[in-house]
Amino acid sequence: MGSLNPKSRASPFLSIGLVLVGAFLIIGYVYSGSGGSNGDKAALSRLEGGGVSCSAEINQALPYLKKVYGDSMHKVLHVGPDSCAVVSKLLKEEDTEAWGLEPYDLDDSDANCKSLIRKGIVRVADIKFPLPYRSKSFSLVIVSDALDYLSPRYLNKTLPELARVSSDGFVVLSGYPGQRRVKVAEMSKFGRPAKLRSSSWWIRFFVQTRLEENEVATKKFEMAASKKGYQSSCQIFHLKSLS
Repeated sequence: MGSLNPKSRASPFLSIGLVLVGAFLIIGYVYSGSGGSNGDKAALSRLEGGGVSCSAEINQALPYLKKVYGDSMHKVLHVGPDSCAVVSKLLKEEDTEAWGLEPYDLDDSDANCKSLIRKGIVRVADIKFPLPYRSKSFSLVIVSDALDYLSPRYLNKTLPELARVSSDGFVVLSGYPGQRRVKVAEMSKFGRPAKLRSSSWWIRFFVQTRLEENEVATKKFEMAASKKGYQSSCQIFHLKSLS
């Protein structure tokens, strides 16, 4: 009986060891499949809340947007959640001025975000109403995630506003239908769950609101992305500003 005791004592440790090995293998798979530093953040953003953040996707799309818009990237407005993070990234780019518009109150912003708000670089405003900027204040406007939370009633007002405050066009990043579940925290901030619409729905809506797609910019972006094998996790639409 004494010879059986070591085996019986070892079995729990063996089970724990197998669990730990499995956990390390899963973590290793996630990190290896993400492709490094920026990819790590993208992979984690996909896991959290069961979906993808289009605001985080801007970091991946930025090199291709620069190739498409060139000098038009010198004065950029970002509209959407996590605007402080997007603006901080844009400000690191050479010859780029950036501003941000958060669509809801920032209750738990960090020191960097509070500094950007204090300086007036990032503002908080309800995008269901006219934007607090003059016409053609920015060369390019990039909006991510925020439009997914608006009903068509408010989109009718917000989309023309985005076209009004831009001079060289605006870019819309939107989630794919069925792509993610909405977290309770997001619902409390926006007041409603995200409505993720198909590309055909968006195109019809652009026509209804008399907004014109920028086909040249769309083709340039697709060509630049395909050369590097980049495939966005979000739908990306390139639209013209109001003339």
